[in-house]
Order: sequence, then C-alpha cells, then structure tokens
Amino acid sequence: MSFFNQTPSTHPLHKLRLVADAILGSMDGELDGLYADLGRVSIPPERLLRASLLQTLFSIRSERQLMAHIDYNLLYRWFVGLGMDEEVWNHSTFSANRDRLLNEAVARLFFRKVLALAEWQGLVSDKHFLVDGTLIEAWASMKSFVKKDGTTPPPEGGGRNPTVVFKGETRSNDTHQSTTDPDARLYKKIEGDKSRLCYLGHALMENRNGLAVDVETTHASGTAEREAAKTMMIRSIRKNKATLGADKGYDVHGFVQAVRDRGVTPHVAKKAKGSAIDGRTTRHPGYKTSLIMRKRIEEIFGWAKTVGGLRKVRFTGLSKVRAQTTFTFAAYNLTRMAAIFGWRWSTA
Repeated sequence: MSFFNQTPSTHPLHKLRLVADAILGSMDGELDGLYADLGRVSIPPERLLRASLLQTLFSIRSERQLMAHIDYNLLYRWFVGLGMDEEVWNHSTFSANRDRLLNEAVARLFFRKVLALAEWQGLVSDKHFLVDGTLIEAWASMKSFVKKDGTTPPPEGGGRNPTVVFKGETRSNDTHQSTTDPDARLYKKIEGDKSRLCYLGHALMENRNGLAVDVETTHASGTAEREAAKTMMIRSIRKNKATLGADKGYDVHGFVQAVRDRGVTPHVAKKAKGSAIDGRTTRHPGYKTSLIMRKRIEEIFGWAKTVGGLRKVRFTGLSKVRAQTTFTFAAYNLTRMAAIFGWRWSTA
C-alpha cells in the first residue's frame, strides 16, 4: 500500500494538494532561483509553501507547533511532501528558511497564481468590486513605544516585565517609535476605541463570488485606506464602466474624483453631510446592490483574523507583514474556491 493510500482520500487536503501542486508547478521558474547552491541544505520552497498553507488553514499559532503537527499527522506529512521516515525540520530552521524564501515577492506571485486559477474557472467578475481596510495588530507592545530622542526614562521595577508608567505623557507617531517594530504606527480605526500599534491591511474584492483580487498592507494612517484603494484600483480594475463600492470613510471628494477619472463608477456609501456622491450615482439600481454587497468584504477580514492568524501578525517590519497578509489572503481564496466547488474542509 502506497503512502498516498494510507491517508484518508476523502479529506479535502487531497484535492487541495492537487491544486497546490498545479500552482507551484507554474512557479517553477521563480522557485528554482530560491534554492541555495552553497552552505547548509535549505528546505525546498514547494515544501515550505505547503507547510505555510497548513499553518494558515488550520490556525496553527507557531512554527514549533506546526513542526509537531507535521511530525505526528500522516496527512500533513503527505501534503507537505515528506515521507514517513523523513525527519521533520527543526522549528528554528523552518523559520529561518521561511524568512528568506517566503518574502513579499513570492507571496504576491502565489496570490496571483491562485487568482489566475479562479479566473480560469470563471469565478471572478471584472466589472463589480468592493474595497475596504482592516486594522492588523503589530507584534509589539505599548511598552516598546518610546521617545525617538531617547529621553524616555528606564522602566520601574526591573525584571523581565518591568512596570512602565505613561500617565500624563502624550505619545504620537511624530515623537515616539516602537523599539520592537519601528514600522508599526499608533492608530485607532474607530472613534472611542483605544489606540494600538498596528498596520492596515486592504483588500479589493470582486462581487461575483467574494474573492480577493488584490491586497495591500500599509502603515496605519487616516489616509492609508483611500491611497491603498487607488493603488489597487489602478493595478487590478482594467475594464471601463466597472463599479467600486466602499464605506463612508471613502466618501472624500479627492478619492471619488480619482475613481471617476479612472473610468470607474464610485459606489461609495454617502456621508450625512458634505458627500461627494450625488444623484448621478445613487439613482441607479446597481448602487443599492453595491451597498448591500459591501459588508461581504468583512468575511475576508473575519476569516483572515480568526482562522488565518492575522489578528496579530507574527513578524516585525512592513515587508514581512506584507508577505504574511498577501499569503493569508491567497489562502482565503483557496478556501473560498473549495466552498464553491463543494469540498470545503473542517478542522475537526
């Protein structure tokens, strides 16, 4: 009996392995250049990407835990490409190889290949889109957010987790910076919420099946969502007379005009006062449809945070966070396609 036949053939990972192999096969030219010719033998990029998919799809919170799962789970071993007698990698070796191989360029290439497969299956609309952003908590504590000029007094108490007193101190991104992750920014997305060190993740979704067609990750700021939306619109919406839905945060004259200049109709929810959206847009039935569909994009963010581990990133630095976000959204598209084709998996 072959190793393949010893694993449950009804499990959705069997179908996903076929899809993953087809996608990775189309990336051979790019992945071949990632192999190391000198020094210690590296983990093959194909195996590393499959293992990273397992970690994202099954909410495995650490590399140490991922290696343990692969070690004792026969199905995971088969999915990654390890034989029954092959030794599982050390978690630190896996982390080092992942940091080197799974960079922003590779993650975006993988995302594009997954999307190309969805387009080939006719699952992607090229006319109707939605855009939104979400807060992604950085891998840094507020205790690390200190004055840039180095005048922050040392913490009280000593020890591994000393007491830090910020009472009466005004902190902002202009004067302070995290020593753990200098790219993180102090930000709050909702009025009345507490500020935290974070990034902003942005998604452009097509309306036919709710697939993410583009993704951006930026520093957190009040204008980042609209700037990222324009970047994704220029990069991914190519058809004139397309529509772009968004919430009230995008109802700004500069953004709405930029969308119209691109030949795209802005289906942006209207603010109560000073709205840039007028009767030219709201009179059409499609505008109401976009407003109804708009909340669907939250499904992408919800899955990415609760299942994909994107509520709090595992890395520091904008480049690595971009790679994690892009790869997570690619994994979401795979699960969405699995649901459409009727072979959605369960973690049970």
